[in-house]
Amino acid sequence: MKFIKKIAVAVGIAACAAAVTAQTYPDKPIKIVVPFPAGGGTDNLTRMISNAVNVKYGWTIVVENKPGAGGNLALETVAKSKPDGYTLVMAQTDNVVLNPLLYKKLNYDPVKDLEPLGMISKGAQVLVVRADSPYKTLADVVAAAKTKSGQVTFATPGTGTVAHMVLQLWEGSSGVDFTHVPYKGVAQALPDLIGGQTDLYMGTVPTMQSHIEGGKVRALGVTSGQRSTVLKNVPTYAEAGVKGVELASVWGLMTPAGTPKPIVDKWNAVITELLTQVDVKQKITDSGGEIVGGTAKQMGDAYAADRNRLAPLIQKNNIKLD
Repeated sequence: MKFIKKIAVAVGIAACAAAVTAQTYPDKPIKIVVPFPAGGGTDNLTRMISNAVNVKYGWTIVVENKPGAGGNLALETVAKSKPDGYTLVMAQTDNVVLNPLLYKKLNYDPVKDLEPLGMISKGAQVLVVRADSPYKTLADVVAAAKTKSGQVTFATPGTGTVAHMVLQLWEGSSGVDFTHVPYKGVAQALPDLIGGQTDLYMGTVPTMQSHIEGGKVRALGVTSGQRSTVLKNVPTYAEAGVKGVELASVWGLMTPAGTPKPIVDKWNAVITELLTQVDVKQKITDSGGEIVGGTAKQMGDAYAADRNRLAPLIQKNNIKLD
C-alpha cells in the first residue's frame, strides 16, 4: 500500500511539474528545423508561421535549415533532441510518411520518436508540360503512354517522393507505363522540361504555381479531390477520368516524443488559432496551399493512413533509397 501511495505521489508531482512547465513555456527561443534549404516552399511556410507566432504571442522562433538525406538529417536531429518543446521540425509527407518505407535503415523512428503537434497545410501535386507540348490534356498523355509504352518521360523531384508515388498510382490505375526521370528538385528539372529533354514533370502546386502563371509550363491536372483555388481552370485527375491518384503533401509541426502533453496541447492551440487569422490563411492559399488544421492525433492518423496506403505500392514496385 505504501508503495502504491509513493507511486501516486510521484505521478502527482510529475503532473504538477508538467502543468507549471506549460504555464511558463516558452521562457527562451524555440528552434524550428526545416529539412530543406532556404527559399523553398517548406522554408517559406515555416518562416511565415514563425513570424505569425512571434507577432501574435511574442515568442522568439529561430528557423534552422538542415537539408540532407531526404529530410532524415533534420528529423533525426529533432527526434534525438530534448523533449521540452524547444526543438521542433516542419514535417511533411515526403519525409515522415515515405522515408520509413524507402530507407532500409533509419537512425530514428518518425512514429515512435516524433510526436505530432498539428497540421498546417497541404499541397496537391500538379502535372505540367512545356508551353508548346503536344499534350493538351491528361487524356492525351494516357493515349501517348499506351501507344508509346515506356517512351513518355515523367520527371519528378526525386525517387520516393510524393510525385513518384503519383506516377506509380497512375500507372496502376490506367494501365500505362512511363519512364521515370528523378531529379533533385524543380531547379534542375524545369530547364530539361522546357528544353524538351523530358515530357512531363510533377511537383506541388505551391512549387509550380509561379512557373504556371509565368507561362513557362502548362498545367494538365491536379491530384487533389477538389480543384486548386489558385489553378481553378486545371481539372483534377478524377475529373479528367483518371481515378485512384488523389494524393497530397501535408505539412505540420512535430516535436520529440515525450514532450509534456500540456506543451503539445499549447502548440496545437497556437496552430489552430493562427489558421483562423485572415492574413495567415491568405498567405497559405495564395501560395497554392490548402488550410488543414486539426488535433495532434488527427495529424498522426493522417500520416499513418498515407503510410498504410503507400506501403504496398512501394513494396510492389521495389522502390528503395540508401
